[in-house]
Amino acid sequence: MANLRYPTLEITERSHWQCHHPEAGYTKRTKVIDGDIVHIWIEAEHGIVLEIMDVELLEMVLNEAGLLARQFHIIWDLSNVTDLSYNYKLAITNLLFNWRPAFGIIGFYNISSSMQVMAESFAAVVPEDLHIILTDTYEDVMEQVMAFKSGEFVLNEYNTVENPEEESIKKRFLEAIARISWLNMLEERIATPPPDSRYYPFFKAIDSMRQDLQTKEREKEHELKRLQHEYEHHLNQMTIKMNAQAEMNKKTSHDFEKEIAVLKTRIANQDMELTRVSMAIAEKTSALRNLLDQIHALEIDSALKRRMTDSCLNLIETETIEKRLNIELTESDSVFLSKLQKKHPNLNQRELRISLLVKLNYDTREIGRSVGMSTRGMESIRYRMHKKLGLDKHQSIKTYLSDLSVE
Repeated sequence: MANLRYPTLEITERSHWQCHHPEAGYTKRTKVIDGDIVHIWIEAEHGIVLEIMDVELLEMVLNEAGLLARQFHIIWDLSNVTDLSYNYKLAITNLLFNWRPAFGIIGFYNISSSMQVMAESFAAVVPEDLHIILTDTYEDVMEQVMAFKSGEFVLNEYNTVENPEEESIKKRFLEAIARISWLNMLEERIATPPPDSRYYPFFKAIDSMRQDLQTKEREKEHELKRLQHEYEHHLNQMTIKMNAQAEMNKKTSHDFEKEIAVLKTRIANQDMELTRVSMAIAEKTSALRNLLDQIHALEIDSALKRRMTDSCLNLIETETIEKRLNIELTESDSVFLSKLQKKHPNLNQRELRISLLVKLNYDTREIGRSVGMSTRGMESIRYRMHKKLGLDKHQSIKTYLSDLSVE
């Protein structure tokens, strides 16, 4: 960095007025000269491409130096800068045309040959009330900034060049390119020199490129609108399907709730019937026991008394089994009977009852007593049930009913 020509100027430097970019291999540093000149430079061991503008760093320096509300100047040392990324250009245009702080002069010095056209394009495209200075050295830019501050600055762009007209055409050409590439201003036509001018083909080529880019931009917008329309249509169709599915689920849920309500009502009725049957069985059992006591008290033939006693005991055992069966009839048993009846509507009430007893692991003798049939009669019924259930000769009724209860 060049030495100061103005040793009496106050210089403000703070350690945090910098931004380090390790991936890109450089550090951006700043300081404030004479209270209102922001000096920016890059420390790097090689030429770098600026990718990030570090607007936050500039805002922090302006805020801490008290320059947010008053005019200030920026001078840039570009000695280590070889190019600007497209994102950096966008950030510059946003700064100049959107934020628009109170700039006085923006000066660049130590401009490399690779950055010369870039710097001139920037100078050509900025708003007219901004003063852009491109100089060779730090001393030159400081001299013009100090002249501006003292009111002695006069910006004469073409007085020092050999061909002012050619320099003016060059600026217009760079401005046209910058408007297209930096600002994306594709609608504004490019003012071309007369057809007999030797620069006419160059301006015509730029304007033709502008029109081509404008056409591509319109095609891109049209394609985006088409894709958006397709997306919205697809989203609408998906919403319709989801709403229809939700309605179906609601209906299914309602049907399930109705079925559950019916089952609960059936269970409640069965509970009432169970209570009635249990009381009746208890009364019958009590009467049978009283009868058994009376038989024991009779003085009759012992063989006849034994037959009468065995008959009473068998009836008491049958009633006990019946009572146990009714007590064990749970909600899952009711669901099982409903499922079995729905799948095999050809089964009668006695066969449904036998199926439940088989599932509950009662043996054939107990089931026969419960339904009032002999063992041989039970074997005939089981044979018919085997066919009604659609089982082959190797399938077990008990296994089939157990599997059905857990489906």
